[in-house]
Amino acid sequence: MPAGSSPVGSVEAAERMTDAAGHTDRRTFLKQGAVLGGAGILAPGLLLDRSGGGAPDLVIRGGFVIDGSGDPGRIADLAITAGRVTAIGRIPESGVDEIDARGLVVAPGFIDIHSHADLNLLVEPRAESRIRQGVTTEVTGQDGSSILWTEGEARDRDTRFRRDHGRGLGFRDLGGFFEHLERNPVAVNVASMVGHGTLRGWVVGYADRPATADELVAMRRLLRTQLEQGAVGLSAGLEYTPGAFATTSELIELSRELVGTGLPFAAHMRNEDDRLLMAVHEVLKVGREAGVPVQISHLKAQGRRNWWKAELALEAIDDARASGVDVHLDRYPYLAYATGLSNLFPAWSREGGHAAFRRRLGGERGDEIRAAGRDKVALLGGWNSVQITSAASSTAWARGRRLGDLASERGVDPFDLTLALLDAGNGTVGMIGFAMDEDVTGRILAHPLAMPCSDGGAYAPYGPLGASRPHPRVYGSFPRYFGHWVRDRGILPIEEAVRRATSLPAAKLGLDDRGRLAVGCAGDVVAFDPDTVADTANFEEPHGYPIGIPHVVVSGTPTIRDGEHTGATAGRPVRGRVARGRAG
Repeated sequence: MPAGSSPVGSVEAAERMTDAAGHTDRRTFLKQGAVLGGAGILAPGLLLDRSGGGAPDLVIRGGFVIDGSGDPGRIADLAITAGRVTAIGRIPESGVDEIDARGLVVAPGFIDIHSHADLNLLVEPRAESRIRQGVTTEVTGQDGSSILWTEGEARDRDTRFRRDHGRGLGFRDLGGFFEHLERNPVAVNVASMVGHGTLRGWVVGYADRPATADELVAMRRLLRTQLEQGAVGLSAGLEYTPGAFATTSELIELSRELVGTGLPFAAHMRNEDDRLLMAVHEVLKVGREAGVPVQISHLKAQGRRNWWKAELALEAIDDARASGVDVHLDRYPYLAYATGLSNLFPAWSREGGHAAFRRRLGGERGDEIRAAGRDKVALLGGWNSVQITSAASSTAWARGRRLGDLASERGVDPFDLTLALLDAGNGTVGMIGFAMDEDVTGRILAHPLAMPCSDGGAYAPYGPLGASRPHPRVYGSFPRYFGHWVRDRGILPIEEAVRRATSLPAAKLGLDDRGRLAVGCAGDVVAFDPDTVADTANFEEPHGYPIGIPHVVVSGTPTIRDGEHTGATAGRPVRGRVARGRAG
């Protein structure tokens, strides 16, 4: 430290080092924080807020606190007691437990606004692939599918789960799922939407036809029940069956059940390639005519011939926002998507399941189905743009491989190989499609209404889920967002990037007590190194833990500490506004 300077003066000087947008020079401030923390000194006047008395349960010392509001960060201590933040600033007393966060950003735990963890968490309660990337709250029930089963479906699922994992489920709706999580906690907090496809399957079935007036009433009644059990919105999967069979008017009518709750309609749109713009306008129409907030799920433009449409899609979203539609969007930070292999074919051809699909393929519209499938693959760039993620045990050799390579090795037509894989899995085969552009992805992630997400489930390199070949986003979405996109590509200031991953999704879903580091808020915290944070998982080796995230705290309980999982399972069900009796 230069002669004549003082630690206090250094902090004050660092606070003044802001860029033109008013954001702190992160590297300078973090270095100052390491010096000051080592000296045991924090600047006076940095006590932001405080409540309670006695020794805190946990004190996180000397980190560069970015509180989730979007405001510039600052060096401070953070105290948590009974799972809640009790003080931020200079905290002289010792905590029962302490974490040294000098040189690290300390932020609210990340909220994954589009997660498919759901039942995987019951298999992998440590949530290794989630918690290690700083995610402390999962928003599940996405793409039109949520936990709401008939007695027969619940019985079948329970039987399969017992067979595969040695224990049953014992629930059939969201309320039962949350009660199960209370009795058998996992490492992350869990919120859930209600799936429109689930509602439609329950009431209408899987037929390609409009819902009747009575069926709409029944679906609204079921939706209301699930909101009362704690759901945080309505999701739709309009490329999947049976959600694809719904009309726009059906979506509007069901979304009207959300009026007065402040909760959103979230949509995996009807199309994300050749009819992208029509699909965007449909979702915006639902929000406008139903009078509810909307969330466009994992916005993308698939296929080189459609990349230019992304700008028009963002313009349409901006125009809708300016006209009063409460619209946001989310996106995972990768150039490939993941879905079912059957989605290479039109939704109408999949009505009734795989057996019905096979009959149609051999019928009078078979050539049309084959042409649509081949065109979809051509859109992606060829058969090696399709990678298999999951397959039946009899075709396990296909997992993690590209279809073009596999077909060449086996001396078969790739289209015929696709059908063989689908036959072996009775239509259930997972795939990754490589279809997006780096620059377009950056523009979407940088858009003012965009939030990062994973669109992935909970996995681990060991146990029953370790044999899978998932999309690397399940391990690396948030580290990649903060490493590749924020640090390396510079798409956003770090304070704004943190806001997009914390308080913005919390506000969208009405989760009033999380997404921010403020007195009274949930004690969910991530401490990461902005200069080293990165994803290590890739498409060839997807089971890779990220680096640069040494500490993650859930409800005041250290769950990742010095880069290692403590075994803690302090996550809780997060119920929505209707269940809490607080409409907004």
